Amino acid sequence: MVGLGRSRAVAFVAPALVLIGVFLVFPAFWTLYIGVTNYRLTGAAAKAPEVVGLDNYRGVLSDPAFYRSLWLTLIYVLVSAAVGQNVLGFGLAWALRGARRAIRRLIESLVLLAWVLPSSVVAFLWIAMLDRDAGTVNMLLGQSPGTAWLVQYPMTALVVFNIWRGTAFSMMLYSAALSSVPPSHLETARVVGSSTMQTLRDVVLPHIRRHALTNTLLITLWTFNDFTPFLLTAGGPDHRSEVAPVYIYNTAIVGGDMGYSGAVSLVVLLINLLLALVYLRAARAGRSS
Repeated sequence: MVGLGRSRAVAFVAPALVLIGVFLVFPAFWTLYIGVTNYRLTGAAAKAPEVVGLDNYRGVLSDPAFYRSLWLTLIYVLVSAAVGQNVLGFGLAWALRGARRAIRRLIESLVLLAWVLPSSVVAFLWIAMLDRDAGTVNMLLGQSPGTAWLVQYPMTALVVFNIWRGTAFSMMLYSAALSSVPPSHLETARVVGSSTMQTLRDVVLPHIRRHALTNTLLITLWTFNDFTPFLLTAGGPDHRSEVAPVYIYNTAIVGGDMGYSGAVSLVVLLINLLLALVYLRAARAGRSS
C-alpha cells in the first residue's frame, strides 16, 4: 500500500517535474555550458564550439557596455518599479477603499487593462502615442515640430511606460493587504486626531510590511528581467536605453555571440539571487521584530 501510494504521488507530480526540467533546469544548465564556450550562431564556432573556460566571464566583468546596461537597469528598476509602481499602486489602493463600487470597478478595470494586454500591443500603442509627427502626446502638448520622445528621452519614456503598465499588480496586492488592517485601529486613529500620514506610518504600514516586501521583490525581479523595452527602443539610440535583458538579446541574437551572452546571463542571474536574499533577510528581520 505504501509503495502504491508513493507511485501515485510520483505520477501526480511527474508532469510538473517534466515541465520544470524542460523549461527551467535544462535552460539553466545550457546557459552554464555555453557561458564557458565560444559558441556562436554562425560560423565554425556554431558547428564545433570550443571551451574557453572563464574568458567570457573575465570579458563581462571588464566590459564597459555591460556596466552601462547594468546601471540603466538599476535606474529602470528603482524608479519605475521599486518607487513608481509601489507608490502609485499603494496610492490607488488606499484612495479606492472608500470609493463607490462603480467608480472603484471602473478605475480597477482601466488599470488592469494596461496589465493584461499583450506587450506587443501596448508597445505599438505607446510608439504611436509618442510619435514625433502624429503622436497623441505631442498633439496634446501642441509641440510643433513634435518631440521625438523615444529618441530624445528614451529612459524617461521607458520608466513612465513601465509604471503605467505594471501598477495594476501592486494595486491589487495592496488592496488585499489593506483589507487585513483592523477597521477598529483605523477608527481609533481617526478619533484621536491622527493625520493621514500618521495613520499610514503608525497603523497601516506595520500591518502590511510583509506584503510591501513581497510586492517590492516581485516587481523588482520582473522589471529587472523585463524585455518589453526592446519593443519600444531596441536599446537605442546609441545604447542609451539598453537595459540588461536587451543587452543580452543584442549580444546573442544581433551580435551572434551566444557564449558571451551566456556569461552575461549567469551574472544577471546571480544579481537576481542577491536581490532575493536581501528580501529574505529583510522579511526574516520583520518577523523577529
